[in-house]
Amino acid sequence: MTSTPLAGYRIAVTSDRRSADLIDAFERRGAHVIHAPLLKIAPKEHDEELINETRRIINQAPDILIVTTAYGFRRWIETADAAGLGDELERVLNATRIYVRGPKARGAVRALGFDDCGVSPDERLITLATQLAEHPLTGTRIAVQLHGHDDLTALARLTLAGADVTTVTPYRWTPATDTGDKREQLLTALLNGSIDVLTFTAAPVVDAFFSYVAEQSCTSHILHQLRTVTTVATVGPVTAAPLIAHGITPLIPDRFRMGAMIKLIVDHMTTDARTTIPTPHGHLTLQGNRLTLTTTDNTTCVTLTDSQRVVMRALTHTPGNVVTRAHLGTLLGVGHTDHALDVAISRLRTALPDSRLISTVIKRGYRLNVSH
Repeated sequence: MTSTPLAGYRIAVTSDRRSADLIDAFERRGAHVIHAPLLKIAPKEHDEELINETRRIINQAPDILIVTTAYGFRRWIETADAAGLGDELERVLNATRIYVRGPKARGAVRALGFDDCGVSPDERLITLATQLAEHPLTGTRIAVQLHGHDDLTALARLTLAGADVTTVTPYRWTPATDTGDKREQLLTALLNGSIDVLTFTAAPVVDAFFSYVAEQSCTSHILHQLRTVTTVATVGPVTAAPLIAHGITPLIPDRFRMGAMIKLIVDHMTTDARTTIPTPHGHLTLQGNRLTLTTTDNTTCVTLTDSQRVVMRALTHTPGNVVTRAHLGTLLGVGHTDHALDVAISRLRTALPDSRLISTVIKRGYRLNVSH
């Protein structure tokens, strides 16, 4: 595999926290990245609500604590320390049975000097709650460290089993500021089909994305693009859940980590998403907006404009078959305007390494010439 396996692809990053690491990873692999953060984690300074939640948990002395995220647990302890509640909270937690949602949460718990007695096998809060609810919980005091996306089903599972449930939220999601232009840029790029991969690393961001799309009155169009054109990738099943609920099948790594998501995207885009077609004029490869024609003599690469790649994607989707003018007009947003479509096709032919790659089928449309 080359050092730039994502060259030609445009990837959208919607996260705020750790976004620099994600962007750098994609750019080092050759991708062009659009960064449009939709939410950010609220700063912890002067978080009176979190301090009040901490006091309540100290007073209640829970029998069980469920830790969902490493970042959230560390932030909770740091905030308690800053408020002068660290020693009291440590005393309470040392007498509490701690369960964790995944390995990262377990690592944070142990790094801060606590022990845990169980972990969710699939890193989902609902699974852990279901396991705990298999035993009588009547009168059991359970504290749940939420991770910004309330899993109401899991909390209800514990409550129905008889537990007295209280929650602590070490961080909160708030709208990202000064990102209006970036959101509009992302939405426009999705609508015109120029985003190859859309990434999400937190379920609340998915919810915020669909809320913004609904505000712009283009939900049906975006859903169509995410189901047919743009690959959606998530860091794990919790993040994927609201996408699946919308009928979208995202990429989900086996290990619910950012690095695993990056590797999965690279593998998918260099195998399933890359299109290579034999033609009478050489082997044609379409990778995002990068088109490569390889002959026995040389290799020629060209960068397509957004409209040109829309046409080429349609032609390579059914190589050798006719793509009607009406369909191409719809994809390009020019409808049945003959002149606009003629100009688009002419410019595409000029940009191609060999204009003979595309044939005109009189009164019907166009097709990609392929070898038989």
